[in-house]
Amino acid sequence: MNSKITLLLLLVFTQVYCFAANPEEGKKLFQARCASCHNVNKKLTGPALKGVEERHSETWIINFVKSSQKMIKAGDRDALEVFNQNNQVVMPDHPDLTDDMIRDILDYVKEEASKAPADEAPFARPTEKEPNLMPLTIYNFPFMVAYLLLVAIMIILLIFLVNLKSYEKHMQDKKDK
Repeated sequence: MNSKITLLLLLVFTQVYCFAANPEEGKKLFQARCASCHNVNKKLTGPALKGVEERHSETWIINFVKSSQKMIKAGDRDALEVFNQNNQVVMPDHPDLTDDMIRDILDYVKEEASKAPADEAPFARPTEKEPNLMPLTIYNFPFMVAYLLLVAIMIILLIFLVNLKSYEKHMQDKKDK
């Protein structure tokens, strides 16, 4: 009896492992089939895919990937909306992708979306960000001294050149008289 239960559990876990989404395979598929038009976090030719599983059901996504134009011609409201929001650029059909392959891509998209920083623009909420200023310390003091010395040399050089030009003009005026 115990061996039958063990065998049954082994079969169940094997099935779960075999049919579990594989983000590594999804990454390969995404790069080969999707990356030219889609990015996970930003819009390219097609929409950004972050959160696509929240906007549409898995069945809808699978059907759309396999034949987006078929759904658009059938009058699917969501498919028409996606099509119109992306300048009516036709997404190529992928009828050769299996449902599991598309699930792998979705799993990869979810994994990548979770890695993205929450707020990429530091100026979006300036009160929450502190400026990255380094006060004058012993570590940047030599740089500051060298910088100020270089500025002082440039000012002295400019003054010298102005005086030289003025002297040349004065000498030219004397010569002309």
